[in-house]
Amino acid sequence: MSVTTVPIHPIKKGSMTKMWLGIIVVVLVAAGLAFIGTQEAVATGATNEQFLANNADKDGVITTDSGLQYKVLKPGEGPSPIATDTALVKYEGSLRDGTVFDANEQTPMPVGAVVPGFSEALQLMQKGGEYRIWIPSELGYGEQSPSPALPANSVLIFDVTLIDFISAEQMQALQQQMQQGGMPEGIEMPGQ
Repeated sequence: MSVTTVPIHPIKKGSMTKMWLGIIVVVLVAAGLAFIGTQEAVATGATNEQFLANNADKDGVITTDSGLQYKVLKPGEGPSPIATDTALVKYEGSLRDGTVFDANEQTPMPVGAVVPGFSEALQLMQKGGEYRIWIPSELGYGEQSPSPALPANSVLIFDVTLIDFISAEQMQALQQQMQQGGMPEGIEMPGQ
């Protein structure tokens, strides 16, 4: 009986290193894709609580005691408005999936008469400040959607610029003077 021998060719120098490097690269790419997929799932498929918990861990995001989250994109200067003031703001509101449901380039808003989360955020800002805010549904519209474009219990995401604000007294004087057909002295329109 004879045994046939099969010659084993020697492995080229560096082949094992290349093989291990290839395996490491494949594992790292797979881990990266899994991470991105998890982040996307949290952004779109997760519950509001999971989404906000994930968002709270992102760089620069601050969570207030009420649950409002914000990130200062550009700090403003000077004092902040209070609930009785009227703010002139630029904003864009979107949902977690990126759908824009409202936007305005320049609109006056009574600080205390908007949804609680938006009011809280405005009172943290200064003139010229730009913030991104995440409003949990309980600080937004909750179950009472004001529009078909805005599903009930939505997390609201806003990019907001505080252009200016005036006090309630200034607003009242402005309204009285406008009813009489002119502008009161010493009062400037916000943003001028």
